[in-house]
Order: sequence, then C-alpha cells, then structure tokens
Amino acid sequence: MNVAVATQESSENTGFIVLISLVATIGGFLFGFDSGVINGTVEGLQKAFHADSFGTGFNVASMLLGCAAGAFFAGRMADLYGRRSVLIGAALCFILSGWGSGIAGTSTAFVIYRIIGGLAVGAASVMSPAYISEVSPARYRGRLATVQQIAIISGLFAAFLSNYALAGIAGSSVKPLWWGFEAWRWMFWIEMTPAVLFLLALVGIPESPRYLVAKGRKEQALQVLTRLYGDLTARLTLTDIQGSLAADHRPRLRDLFDQTRRRIRPIVWVGIGLATFQQLVGINVVFYYGAVLWQAVGFSESDALLINVLSGALSIGACLVALMLIDRIGRKPLLWIGSAGMTVTLAVVAGAFASAGTGAGGQLALSGPMGVLALVAANAYVVFFNVSWGPVMWVMLGEMFPNQIRGSALAAAGAAQWTANFVITITFPILLAGIGLASAYGIYAVAALLSVVFVIKYVDETNGKELEQMQG
Repeated sequence: MNVAVATQESSENTGFIVLISLVATIGGFLFGFDSGVINGTVEGLQKAFHADSFGTGFNVASMLLGCAAGAFFAGRMADLYGRRSVLIGAALCFILSGWGSGIAGTSTAFVIYRIIGGLAVGAASVMSPAYISEVSPARYRGRLATVQQIAIISGLFAAFLSNYALAGIAGSSVKPLWWGFEAWRWMFWIEMTPAVLFLLALVGIPESPRYLVAKGRKEQALQVLTRLYGDLTARLTLTDIQGSLAADHRPRLRDLFDQTRRRIRPIVWVGIGLATFQQLVGINVVFYYGAVLWQAVGFSESDALLINVLSGALSIGACLVALMLIDRIGRKPLLWIGSAGMTVTLAVVAGAFASAGTGAGGQLALSGPMGVLALVAANAYVVFFNVSWGPVMWVMLGEMFPNQIRGSALAAAGAAQWTANFVITITFPILLAGIGLASAYGIYAVAALLSVVFVIKYVDETNGKELEQMQG
C-alpha cells in the first residue's frame, strides 16, 4: 500500500459512511417486507374480496405496477430533487400503504394502497443502492451495496416470521386477531413501525455529493465529501466528479441514447437485461406465493408458512456469503455461477413436481422422498439466487452506469425489472391452473439457462472501479 492510498484510507470517516449506508438499507428492508407480507395474506384476500385466480393474481401483483412506475420516475425525480428527497417520499408512501392495505374494505381500495406501496418499493429499490454507491469508496462499495440485499431478505424474513406468528396467534390468517380485525390485516399494519423509523432516520443523512455536483452546488458537495473522505481526497474526488459530468447540460432522460449512432446505449440494454433476467428465473413466485405453492402439493398452511421462514433464513445466510465474496472474486463470476446453480435446482424442482399424484379432494400430493427432494432443491435454488443475482444485480445497477446517465438508466432498468416481476407474478396463478407447477418451473429453468449465456457474453466486470471510470 503506498503512502497516498494509506493517507486516503486513514482520513475516511468509515463509521459515518457505514452508518448512512445502513440508513439507506432500511429502504431495502421495507422493500423486502412489503414484497413478502403478501405471501401470508393470499387466503384472506381471496375470502375478503371473493377473488378468482385472475383476481387473486392481480391483487398480489398490483403492487408491482406501482413498483415499475416508482422505479422509472424515481431516477428522474432523484436527478431533479435529490436521492435523499426521493427516499423520504418513499418512506411516506410505505406508511400510507401499510395502513391502507390493512384497512381496505374492497378490492379496488386494496389495489390503490398496494400501488402506493409499490411506488415506495420501486423508488427504494433503485435509490437505496444508488445512494450507497455514490457515498462509498470503490474498494468496499460492493460489500456495502450487498448489505442492501441482506436488508431486502431480512425484510422478507421478518414478514414471513410476522405472518407465521400472527396466523399462529389467531389460529389462521383469516380469523380475527386484535380488536376484531383478521390476522391478515395486522400483517400489513406491522409494516408501519419500520416505515416510521426509516422516515426519521433519513432526516439525519446528507444528500449524495454526486447529485450536488450535478446541480451546481459544489460547496455543499465538498462539505459532504470532506465529511466522508477527509479534505485531500474530497477535493480530488470533487474534481473527478466534475470531469465525469458533461459540461453542456444536466442529466436528462435522452442521455440514454447515443446521439451519434441514434440508438440506445449498449450499457443501458445490459442493465435492462440484468434487471429482467433477475425476475424471469421466477424468484418472486417463491416470495409471493410460497405458502400457496407448498399448500398446492399437500403441506398445511402452518407448515407452508414455516417453510417460508426457513427460506428467509437461508436467504440471509446466502447474502452474507455474497457479502464476503463480491469484492474478492467480482460481480460477473457470482452471476454466472448463480445462474448455473439455479438452472439445475429449478430443473430438479420441476421434475419433483412432475411426479406429484392426486390426493384427497383432487389436491396434488408429493410422495415422501419427492417432497423432501422438492423442498431441498427449492431452498437450494433460493440460496443460489441470493448468493448471486439477488444482491449482485442491484449492486451493478447502482454502479455500472456513467454519472451523466445514472439516474435515467436506473429508471429504465428499474422499470424493466418491476414490469418483468409483474408479468411473472400475475401469470403464476394462471400457469398453476393451466399447465401445472412442473411446467411453470420448467419455464423458469430455461430462463436461468439463458441468463448464463447473457452474463458471459454481455456483462462486464465493475469490481474495483471508481464510479467516474464507468463508461457507457
């Protein structure tokens, strides 16, 4: 290590950088909680709103419409008003959605409140990792950004555990709990506590220095950079940021197009591809419909909810492994290894479900060995996802784009991610009723196989690069 690097590292306020990054990751926790809480409420929604398969799918997937819009507009809003301001708006939407989803008396009202929650999830999904990337040094940026995925999975785990506990106390998700309200409604109201904490914590963090430079507020940017990195490194970083931004205009959506070649920049297509493949492998079928999935092959509601808790715990463990590896072996190897693992495990799950017979009442039933195989393979699939595509996709989206287009490119990639999520989520009940679990999981296995090819051919490594070195 040379003297300059040693001086730079010793002058960094590492504790402060980690602290404000952790505040941003509360958005990830709420992203996970809001996404996972629906898992335990499906039966309650069906009974409360008398929904058929399509109606149930739309109630579950409605949030994702808001997510796509939130992710798309968050990038532009962040370029206009700041990363922190967008996160504050997201926190307010989380609070409103948690309250409204639980109190909703009609399917229409429920969908409206879930869409509001979706706006928050979409905004947090792109802005939390972007903020972390813009305040973190390159050498451990990947680890800090991976904490965002740990927060997402922790939110999912907390939702699964909360759902399991509340359903257990009430006796079922559809039975009354406190003050005469069904347990599934309380599952939504629990979310308001971390949402309020997020809102209060955001007041104490600074705005992204790269946003401040883009807005011409150089003195404020220098103050933030000095607090993060020390005086010398702050001035050098400020110069690098200024040099990386186009001098003739502020960031705008049409910067996504290569004006000389009159086409969308290749790096934007890669970001959209990463965002889309993360959903095409079917991970949110497990997160949103896990209870329904396991009940469909003979498990009780209680056992199905407990399996969700197990999957959540394994997911957190896998993210911790990713945290240790992402800045050592890089982003690209984790992606293609994860894709290969998901391909195999999804194929095994599909094969196990294909062997299911028909039990009492016409319900699918797995034999003992095949039930164990399906359970092990499904959880192995969750582990492969969360050691690779779960965290790495968000890390790369937060760091792979040049400063000039980061907000707009995140908007495009985030919208693609949530649109793909919506398609996968709303079609699963239809696939379940139409072609069955085995064929549905076969489709996701093919998508995982294609993602191997995509990563090897199109994705470039970003490990160790400063954000100002990113090219588009």
